[in-house]
Amino acid sequence: MTQTRFDYAGRVARLQSEMSEQSVDVVLLSAGSDLPYFSGYEAVPLERLTMLVVPTDGDCTLFVPALESARVEEGPFEIVPWEETEDPIRMVARVAGPTRRAAIGDHTWSAFLVGLQAEMPNTTWTVASTLTKALRMRKDPAEIESLRDAAAAVDRVMARVPLEVRFSGRSEREIARDFAEMTVAEGHDTAWAPIVASGPNGASPHHEPGDRVVEEGDLVVCDFGGRVSGYHSDTTRTVVVGEPSARQTEVHGLVMAANEAARASVVPGVTCQDVDRAARQVIVEGGFGSQFIHRTGHGIGLEIHEHPYIVEGNDLSLEQGMAFSIEPGIYLPGEFGVRIEDIVACGREGVDDLNRSERNLVRVS
Repeated sequence: MTQTRFDYAGRVARLQSEMSEQSVDVVLLSAGSDLPYFSGYEAVPLERLTMLVVPTDGDCTLFVPALESARVEEGPFEIVPWEETEDPIRMVARVAGPTRRAAIGDHTWSAFLVGLQAEMPNTTWTVASTLTKALRMRKDPAEIESLRDAAAAVDRVMARVPLEVRFSGRSEREIARDFAEMTVAEGHDTAWAPIVASGPNGASPHHEPGDRVVEEGDLVVCDFGGRVSGYHSDTTRTVVVGEPSARQTEVHGLVMAANEAARASVVPGVTCQDVDRAARQVIVEGGFGSQFIHRTGHGIGLEIHEHPYIVEGNDLSLEQGMAFSIEPGIYLPGEFGVRIEDIVACGREGVDDLNRSERNLVRVS
């Protein structure tokens, strides 16, 4: 992650303001995405503690194992390397001070939390996301551009697929390997494990690619992405091997219409659940409402899944800079599945489509 691209000091200042409003005396961030968001440093998730101590006001302190300290670039914090013979839990507790209420990173290992609770017995604890989610789900322009770069890279992969990837006669696992390799080749630092779900396997939204050999006439759900400079891509397209049947064409058309309806509904002030409803209404009216079995989308950024969640019951109003997926699907057990997923951002006046690859039913060989 490029340190100079993001205003880490500004992010810390906004966090401290949120802490004051919520009467939190200290925030303690270990491995997980909150740490790089506020410091620019991504810790290796080891049994050795790395922790950023953020007070309500004043300077932050980053405790880091001495053998890892060379990896830390300058940021809005004092670096305190700790040696193998020192107790970092006690060091953190000492700097945190006698606090009434502390917030700890959601992904902090329980062993570290239990140790801190023993050292800080008079402290009430909460999870850091009660403060950080409000800041992180409103992406600044530099973050949106990072997400746009990541989306463009997987769009380039999808453009290559009909020309370069053979589906028929190959296993899902082999095809998934192609997607991962192309994702890295098109500019990602890493690719996460793609979903390649063919024929009846497509009815399982999180199917793990296996040994099933793709056949002529199969629909294949292809869900893939990765990470570029800390920020994620995530897209899904459903392709057909050869000629689609009338039923496949109908279902794919409904999902594409649901995707379009949801994207068209994105505007500041609309609630997350309203976006979900826009997608779901199309599929319900098409007669497949019970086969749309998951939420319409999830936020994305330093994590693949983060706030805001596009789901019934979430009455959070969209704001400019919120970025999330739109991914309606229909899943027919024993037959096939269809999902079409795009990453979008809420712009000043409407949707900002970050993914732009072909959404029509693409034929592959």
